[in-house]
Amino acid sequence: MRRKLVVGNWKMHGSRPANADLLSALRGGRPYTATVAVCVPFVYLSETAATLAGSDIHWGAQDVSAHAQGAYTGEVSAAMLAEAGCRYALVGHSERRALHAESDMLVAQKAQAALACGVTPIVCVGETLAERESGLTEAVVKRQLSAVIHQLTHCAAEMVVAYEPVWAIGTGLTATPEQAQAVHAVLRAQLQAATGHGQTMTILYGGSVKPDNAATLFAQPDIDGGLIGGASLKASDFIAICRAAH
Repeated sequence: MRRKLVVGNWKMHGSRPANADLLSALRGGRPYTATVAVCVPFVYLSETAATLAGSDIHWGAQDVSAHAQGAYTGEVSAAMLAEAGCRYALVGHSERRALHAESDMLVAQKAQAALACGVTPIVCVGETLAERESGLTEAVVKRQLSAVIHQLTHCAAEMVVAYEPVWAIGTGLTATPEQAQAVHAVLRAQLQAATGHGQTMTILYGGSVKPDNAATLFAQPDIDGGLIGGASLKASDFIAICRAAH
């Protein structure tokens, strides 16, 4: 049986006092049946590592460079993340794809860079509202995932996949459990065909997950937890979501 995973994505939020309160509450909410992690801004990684040290809560970054080192001002390498104790790194989040013009190939290269340093990439895929209304959901997510599978080859089974319909991120809209499950089933079949390990790989749902819809979403057969945005910034909400994953 696949163990549930719940990952908080703080995006560009946080301050030292607020982070300390949030992480302390998260530690105090243990034990969790699911694996729990938070992906925080780069500047807070060391403090997060110190606060969570000795607990079973993991931490990660919200992005990673495709390059190992060099003259890439502003970039952070996977080796640096590994030194910071990161278990995970988000790659290909829709905000990176849209605001920073990240291509499927660049996302795949970032995933490869992370894995090479022992950091698990959480590869985000998802369609826009226009693509969904045009009946392109399956084609879009399969194209996005295919690029990563091709790049990682025999290591593809080591990634985590997160389905985040772009139209449901930060909008208050949420895919119905049935809509989310349908896409997760497509992704799992694609992973199974490509790697032979699709049935054991973790696929998360992200997109306005809240305490009142988490349990229903997580009960779907191919949804293995969530990538949580706004709700991960409020301790009581995030703890409730973590507890809904079992």
